Amino acid sequence: MRRVTYSMGLSLDGYIMDGDGRFDWSEPSPEVFAFHIEEIRRVGVHLLGRRLYETMAYWDDPAVAASFGDAEREWAELWNPLPKVVFSRTLKEVDASARLATGGLVEEVERLRAEPGGETDEHGDIAIGGADLATQAAGLGLIDEYQLFVDPVLVGGGTPFFAHDGRREDLELAESRTFQSGTVFLRYRVSR
Repeated sequence: MRRVTYSMGLSLDGYIMDGDGRFDWSEPSPEVFAFHIEEIRRVGVHLLGRRLYETMAYWDDPAVAASFGDAEREWAELWNPLPKVVFSRTLKEVDASARLATGGLVEEVERLRAEPGGETDEHGDIAIGGADLATQAAGLGLIDEYQLFVDPVLVGGGTPFFAHDGRREDLELAESRTFQSGTVFLRYRVSR
């Protein structure tokens, strides 16, 4: 069965965006960016909310792409054709590699889990991006793995990586790595 992962960068105090909606402090070092490139190769489909979908459109902008270095071009070549499911109440259309969700989150995840991929296919993960969508997925018990890129910065408030909803979930550390930039990668599996 395909694994559902929630992966985002966050500040040491737990925020994916600061109080002003900025996340420029989380720009990955070349070493961390190379790691992201390898991680995206494991993803078979990416679930996004509207805001993250619109933010990630950056990678498909021809005007921006002209300035990409080798690593950015490699990321864009992997990201742009990657199948995406966008959850939005306001968008009416999305680009060719994406589709708007037609069902609820549980329905979409169950349908995608039933497709080939996952544990036996290294290119089958279902990735969830965006704090709001991930909060909904966690509350429904859909997330199998959390992947955190903890940046060495305190931002003092903003959008939290984890919802503060009083729910407890036991996790098992599956991997950790410290990069030269001070970013720490943590991969936790949900204990079931």
